[in-house]
Amino acid sequence: MSHSTVPRGRAQAKTQTNAKAKDGADPSTEASGAESETSAKSAAAGFGRLGKLGRLGRSGKQGSGRGGGSGGSLGKSGKSGGLSGKVSLRIRLRRDRTLILMTVPAILLILVFNYIPVFGNVVAFQDYDPYLSDNGFVAMLQSPWVGFEQFDRVFADSEFWHAVQNTFVLFFLQLVLFFPIPILLALLINSVLRPRVRAMAQAIMYLPHFFSWVLVVTVFQQIFGGAGVIAQTLADHGSTGFDLMTDPESFKYLVTLQSVWKDAGWGIIVFLAALSSVSNDLYEAAAMDGANRWRRMWHITLPALRPVIALLLVLRVGDALTVGFEQLLLQRQAVGPDASEVLDTYVWWNGIRNQDFSYAAAAGLIKGIVGLTLVLVANKVAHLMGEQGVYKK
Repeated sequence: MSHSTVPRGRAQAKTQTNAKAKDGADPSTEASGAESETSAKSAAAGFGRLGKLGRLGRSGKQGSGRGGGSGGSLGKSGKSGGLSGKVSLRIRLRRDRTLILMTVPAILLILVFNYIPVFGNVVAFQDYDPYLSDNGFVAMLQSPWVGFEQFDRVFADSEFWHAVQNTFVLFFLQLVLFFPIPILLALLINSVLRPRVRAMAQAIMYLPHFFSWVLVVTVFQQIFGGAGVIAQTLADHGSTGFDLMTDPESFKYLVTLQSVWKDAGWGIIVFLAALSSVSNDLYEAAAMDGANRWRRMWHITLPALRPVIALLLVLRVGDALTVGFEQLLLQRQAVGPDASEVLDTYVWWNGIRNQDFSYAAAAGLIKGIVGLTLVLVANKVAHLMGEQGVYKK
């Protein structure tokens, strides 16, 4: 008795196939037909879903129609929120309320010390007398108007023009000798590979910024003064008479050196922040192309710093008439007013100290107008050079 080795399922399938073959039907044809029918059904279902989505989008856009309420709201929300990016003011205030509360103290300080005092410039057109009332605002209202008389006094004073000359001389010296130094120091620190050495260099350079001008002048007095380290060293070798702190001819260079020592380290922060945004891939690609360190700095690093340099240069030009009040006031007695008188000290000595507040306000208002004009001109030059400056065109 022999047993078949073909499974029963396969035998039945084979028998049915043979039967269909005898009847003249092709199995492969039926299989392909079944697959085509299945593909057609799936495609129809897909087109049906696309048709529903299209109707949903149209109903959402129109916001009307039967059964289109939810689609309308979906279309409206998608149109107002995700695509255009416009968010209502109420939502933005609720979202950013923490940041707004954090900025309120700074805004109050700016309002109290920067914007509210602007209204006091009205005394430049008056003969202001603070003793007309116990309230300064009431005294301002009761003071007589004199028009441009205070400005005529300022322009007719030769000491004013001498102060303007000293101010611009110190500004150009600090612009040429002081402004490039933070850029060079930032490039130097950025080239240091060891993080510990870089952090130590930054801390040493930042530290003098937190010193007061009294301490800075004292340190320079101990070094460059008549009883300082350099004078004592020269005296031990037979030389006498060295006192750089009381020399009017070299005073402008001494002031610039003090500013460099105190604030150069603080100015590095902005340039280091700009350098941190430069991708290392640019340096690696330039190195693979054969560019040395100087080429990489000229073609990658400096172009990255160019917008920041232009912005700070515009701001520095706008601050040209403010070259340091406390620094120069502390050293005025040592070198005399001819070498140390600038606009800020002139306003103090001839206006506020003598209680001629209208005269001081007129001189200060002239300084502010000239500073604003310099900012606008420098910003226009930055636009012509292709930079953004303080604001866009």
